[in-house]
Amino acid sequence: MVVSASDSLLDLLKARGLRMTPQRRAIVTEVMGSKGHISPTIVARHVRERVPGVNASTVYRTLDLLEEMGVLSHAHLESGAEYHRKSESDHVHLTCSSCGAQESLSMVEAKRLKRLIAQHHGFTPDFTHFAISGLCAHCSGSRLT
Repeated sequence: MVVSASDSLLDLLKARGLRMTPQRRAIVTEVMGSKGHISPTIVARHVRERVPGVNASTVYRTLDLLEEMGVLSHAHLESGAEYHRKSESDHVHLTCSSCGAQESLSMVEAKRLKRLIAQHHGFTPDFTHFAISGLCAHCSGSRLT
């Protein structure tokens, strides 16, 4: 029998003494089955398709719990918080304020930026929970013409 990541995580939650309600099971399954970023709103919508009546507070509490356990990480994007598996958090978000396009800044590039900020301002930034807002190449180019 093959044990999925969702099943392993559900076992960990059970070991912490948490009840494994249908709602919690559905939320964990949705999160672990997703690729890339996922918003609490999307999680709730997908989970409600399988388990009607799941409320937003249950989704947020479960996402917070999974982050506390080190499974998830979140970033504050212009559209709100988005979560992703901690193992996929090796980048910084770049979000276009005009069209909403999203790109990633690698951690190598982020470390250079971090050193530059520290060198000039004596400040050590934490890039793990936020997005850098600005204009993408397309939108900044269209504003020049």
